[in-house]
Amino acid sequence: MIVHAQNLTKKFGETEVVRGINFHVKPGECFGILGPNGAGKTTTMRMIYCASPFTSGALTVFDLDVRRHPRQIKARLGVVPQDNNLDDDLRVIENLITYARYFGISGSEARRRAALLLDFVQLQDKTFERTPTLSGGMKRRLILARSLINHPQLLVLDEPTTGLDPQARRLVWQKLRSLKESGTTIVLTTHYMEDAEQVCDRVAIMDLGRIILTGNPVQLVGELVGTECHELEPAPGTDGMLDQRLSQAGVAFHKLGETYYIFPGSEIGGYKIDDVPHRRLLHRRATLEDLFLKLTGKELTKTDE
Repeated sequence: MIVHAQNLTKKFGETEVVRGINFHVKPGECFGILGPNGAGKTTTMRMIYCASPFTSGALTVFDLDVRRHPRQIKARLGVVPQDNNLDDDLRVIENLITYARYFGISGSEARRRAALLLDFVQLQDKTFERTPTLSGGMKRRLILARSLINHPQLLVLDEPTTGLDPQARRLVWQKLRSLKESGTTIVLTTHYMEDAEQVCDRVAIMDLGRIILTGNPVQLVGELVGTECHELEPAPGTDGMLDQRLSQAGVAFHKLGETYYIFPGSEIGGYKIDDVPHRRLLHRRATLEDLFLKLTGKELTKTDE
């Protein structure tokens, strides 16, 4: 296994942020860790790339103990942190060349790799720009390029597309799919459930420091939620009636605010959902967001903090 965690725990003082989780990452797969803010995702990622020591349990990367062999592990990793940490005093290509020195890459080789990577992330026309002039999407792509300068065997990405516009987000995911197809092992966290379903071979759904479920995202949704979900805002004063009919019909549902999330099935007590008095009704494909909602009773993108 590329990554193997067993009963992995992390405490900050008396607060247990990661609570005895178990997971593994196979060579060549894209493994996603999903959950709301405060679930323990970033802490888990920081332990994987040897930036934060774990409290108890066991964690190996490349079959090496992260406590005993952090330097050897880091030499084979590429890391895209949640925050942009580029050097604003350097030009775009200088950010890559300077970072390459940490891996003992010679100047000429560093320049060659930097040029190729800027082309890969479509920033070749920004080669000599200073980083503060870049858009948010360009900065994330530059950080992705930087993470690849050492030809990593494992790429670790913490919310790689947070805050990006749809076009920039699609480009980043396109590059990640290309890396996966070339054999790079990827571990990532993301709030974008549709992207996770398309890119990840397996996901671990995490909440309050624990892993609730692990598996292939499409299979998990199909088996535990179904193929569809109905979002319904009932007409004023009809909530009680709707609650009763859903319960009597044995239909699985959750209520967040004024919205009912109903799955699966399209009939309630003998009549169709379309016939329920409502202000808004949306029929759509079931997603990982719905799976998380069904498991925890809350939205995946909501914050616990």
